[in-house]
Amino acid sequence: MKIVISDPHLLAQLASANDIVEIADPSGRVIARTINNWPGKLPEGVKIPWTEEEMTELSKQRGGRPLADIIRDLEGRK
Repeated sequence: MKIVISDPHLLAQLASANDIVEIADPSGRVIARTINNWPGKLPEGVKIPWTEEEMTELSKQRGGRPLADIIRDLEGRK
């Protein structure tokens, strides 16, 4: 969904955010969270369940099915 914001003050606030932004309604209830300028690293407290060595080994694995076959199967489900 795309929401267009025309309030220049709100646009400036959003543009200046460099972290997770919580958008709340007037009662304070958070209705959305977004990340502005994604830093390319996981948020604080989030851990990857694999070690570097395991990820290196996983990246070496080749197999599976060609993308064209997967797309054809998905299109057949319509």
